[in-house]
Amino acid sequence: MVHSIWAVLPPVITIILALATKEVYTSLFTGVLVGSFMYSGFNIIGTIDTVFKVMNDKIGGNVYILMFMVMLGIFVAAVNKSGASEAYGEWAAKVIKGRRMAMFVTMLLGILIFIDDYFNCLTVGAVMRPITDKFHISRAKLAYLIDATAAPICIIAPISSWAAAVSSSLPKSSGIDGFALFIHTIPMNLYALLAITFMLFIIISGHDFSKMKELEDRELNGLVISEEGSVEAGTPVGNGKIVDLVLPLLVLIAGCVFGMTYTGGILEGASIRDAFANCDAARGLVIGSFIGLVFTAFFYLTRRVLKFSEFCECYLEGFKAMCPGMLILCFAWSLSGICSGDYLDLGGYVAHVMSGNTTITALLPVVFFLVGIGLAFATGTSWGTFGILIPIIVAVSGHDINLLTMTVAAVLAGAVAGDHLSPISDTTIMSSTGAQCHHIDHVQTQLPYGLTVSSCCVVGYLAAGFAGNGLVGTAVGFFCLACIAFCIYHFKMEKNKA
Repeated sequence: MVHSIWAVLPPVITIILALATKEVYTSLFTGVLVGSFMYSGFNIIGTIDTVFKVMNDKIGGNVYILMFMVMLGIFVAAVNKSGASEAYGEWAAKVIKGRRMAMFVTMLLGILIFIDDYFNCLTVGAVMRPITDKFHISRAKLAYLIDATAAPICIIAPISSWAAAVSSSLPKSSGIDGFALFIHTIPMNLYALLAITFMLFIIISGHDFSKMKELEDRELNGLVISEEGSVEAGTPVGNGKIVDLVLPLLVLIAGCVFGMTYTGGILEGASIRDAFANCDAARGLVIGSFIGLVFTAFFYLTRRVLKFSEFCECYLEGFKAMCPGMLILCFAWSLSGICSGDYLDLGGYVAHVMSGNTTITALLPVVFFLVGIGLAFATGTSWGTFGILIPIIVAVSGHDINLLTMTVAAVLAGAVAGDHLSPISDTTIMSSTGAQCHHIDHVQTQLPYGLTVSSCCVVGYLAAGFAGNGLVGTAVGFFCLACIAFCIYHFKMEKNKA
């Protein structure tokens, strides 16, 4: 069972159950249970022991992220309770004219918050949800806009936690500057570039399709809001103004930037580039969110925007608001843990298969792109995916820097694509949480869009491999996406005429 094709069974069972039942908690726990049962040699007591050992290891190793989510939940609850979100909503309702502009502002905010995908998902959702609700944009559409500007933006932003993760994935013995390699992959990272472009087309044209169109039509007709429970953090009781939203948010962002660079040694003389490359993103986000929360408390209490007792109520409200996402994340981390090298070793098996089948140089980019999608989709982690595959690429490509750059770009694109499509991905989960959307609704509506973009990437990386030029692949990928966009637009126009 270990280090074999059977290692793919737990994530496959989880995904099938989640899509069939729409019960993501039970599905994730079932996947962990099946994996533990396989690892323990089908021993009942061993299975129970393994389940909770994995949970202890994975959840304990991700406490910073849980702390960050709780503090961000408290922050959002305080902003909502202060009335600042309501004031912003009233102002935005006057300035933002129509659905298209509301979606465009959501996308723009997602692009501006490029530091970290977790921070992006939760912040954009909290700020834009009242606006998109006002213009009858479905929660599933909001979740898509958040998700499409989270990982795809972070993976092409030099100053981000993702750039640091990619840079650190290169073997130290390779002698390659990881940050410089990351910079060179940006124009060849097809999925990120095409996903953002396709999202812009959907916003401008308004031509949704598949499950997304169904939910958007129902929302426009006032039939449903695709909403995950009722987790609004705080009823407005304060006299907050727009500044009470904008200033705390700016301090929160600045605090997170400082926190990440602090963990990377900026105060010890490291350059900004080195500080981001060597940072502990999760620890930095906790530091930043604490700074933002303390500032918000001081800012509100000294100006009597909220009473002390009202602010204290936000602790429980913020925690409760984040509980659904935190529970899903804990189960998703545990599933990733049982599939890791310490247990079933799914990644090691894929690496073994790949290392024996990489003789055709021209196909390397597209092969690694597809493997990256599959691995990220099955495990729900893009960081783990490029952490596994990049060392293999370094070994396979030898001293061919051009081939190395193209193939690493393909892996990064595939990892983000698989992460984008996977129902057990933490970014997908947090996008649902930020939008307060039913998780499976988000998965089902985003899947056709992600597959459309991925198909263009396959053609692009095929072209890149045979041309020996990554920029040729980028051009081909954009051409394919333009053709698909034209077909969608033409079909909708013909249907409207009929």
